[in-house]
Amino acid sequence: MKVGFVALIGRPNAGKSTLLNQIMKDKISIVSDKAQTTRNSIKAILSTENAQIIFIDTPGIHKPLHELGKQLNKTAVSAMDGVDVVYFLLDATQAFGQGDQFVLDLIKRENIPIFLIFNKIDLLTREQMIVKLTELNKTDLFSEIIPVSAITNDNVETLLKVTLDYLPEGEALYPTDMITEFPEQFFITEIIREQILISTSEEIPHSVAILIDNFKEDKHSILIQASILVERDSQKSIIIGKQGQKIKAIGSGARAILEKRLGKNIYLDLMVKVEKNWRNSTQKLNAINKQNTGSDYNE
Repeated sequence: MKVGFVALIGRPNAGKSTLLNQIMKDKISIVSDKAQTTRNSIKAILSTENAQIIFIDTPGIHKPLHELGKQLNKTAVSAMDGVDVVYFLLDATQAFGQGDQFVLDLIKRENIPIFLIFNKIDLLTREQMIVKLTELNKTDLFSEIIPVSAITNDNVETLLKVTLDYLPEGEALYPTDMITEFPEQFFITEIIREQILISTSEEIPHSVAILIDNFKEDKHSILIQASILVERDSQKSIIIGKQGQKIKAIGSGARAILEKRLGKNIYLDLMVKVEKNWRNSTQKLNAINKQNTGSDYNE
């Protein structure tokens, strides 16, 4: 059988997480219109009769403004270690810019087959797509150039078939019923954070982290007590909202998704706490990641 690793690399909002979820036909990575939604390298395991592909979703590579941003970039770059193929995702609606070139320069150093994944083609006319692809095809850097739409599933099956040609023969590395490595509690923190991303303005999402303080599970239900960390009192007020309406909506949205995914009644208690400057504390970043995933950043 074909067995190998594929890293999804690109700038923020290129559609990496949406593509991964489309490939897996499941919600593996959270998705929002906010940059840097993904903060960890998230492994998703696709097992078929003849193949096992381990996909690694990564944070969008960007110019960092704080320690968290630096850690996110390191996480994305380190995800390429030992992979068989890199999917370099481009947003088809945007011009190829300096940020894309910066990402491509990082990928080129690894000497790995690079697939240019030209995403969001559902938003272009055929003529626009041909013009852009003709320009991108002038370089010999790419092993494959594949236009796709992660939203509509256009060409995703073709992408998977072509990917298999670049993977080695081997034995399955994971049980065939396993779809991700991260613990259940990590998924819970991500769903809560996704609801905050959806519900709040641009300032808030980057300043938020989630910690599970208490987790109790029985046959029919799960009790989850979680802290939402922010950096300022003003951010705390925004998340709580007038008469607590915002945090109620966040909790309700997260609860609905978790009950559907976990198949149990969810009792979710959210508390907003101010932790000043947590994004610039390596110690705090590692503590948060350790509690939620079991490892430090880039471990």
